[in-house]
Amino acid sequence: MFIRTESPLTFIRSYPIVSIIVAVNLVVFLFTVIPHPLADRFLDTFVGFNAAIAKGEYWRLATSLFLHAQFGHVVANSFSLLLFGPALEKTIGKKLFLVTYVGSGILANVATFCFAPIIYSHLGASGAIFGILGVYSYLALFHPQLVHRENARIVFGALVAGFAMTFTFPHMNTIAHLFGFFSGAILAPFVVVRLN
Repeated sequence: MFIRTESPLTFIRSYPIVSIIVAVNLVVFLFTVIPHPLADRFLDTFVGFNAAIAKGEYWRLATSLFLHAQFGHVVANSFSLLLFGPALEKTIGKKLFLVTYVGSGILANVATFCFAPIIYSHLGASGAIFGILGVYSYLALFHPQLVHRENARIVFGALVAGFAMTFTFPHMNTIAHLFGFFSGAILAPFVVVRLN
């Protein structure tokens, strides 16, 4: 389920949404780290910043999903998406996968806006990644024929590791990780309704 054997071209054709999101993450990251006059302004305009969101800059709830702080940050999130995204995109379809990814990420950022300090700023796709794991958790519990026991162990192992890092490492957006997972689990019955 999570092991990929396709060639890069076949992967892109088979999982276009996952491929596009990873490409956008990497291109945007390069755009922000290669020194040029627009880099800082770009970040200032699109990063999740609660004070700016409170003033009506609501696009930051979505745009911050495609921004990353360091190379390790974008690699970890992109790798997680490449690992867990394809099977879910194939299972629920391209449109619903996009809704799940962006929807759980935005809901995680809304929770960050509601519960983090007004001066809090954030960026990264971790809320959306945890949302994907939330959908898998729902599938493992209610559609075990789609997520076999071995794959469910991988999902729950990733969740344990993810939450362990969330509560151990500094500067993690704990709120986004928790609410991303819950958002994915809440969205799951609606995006997998055709599987019932």
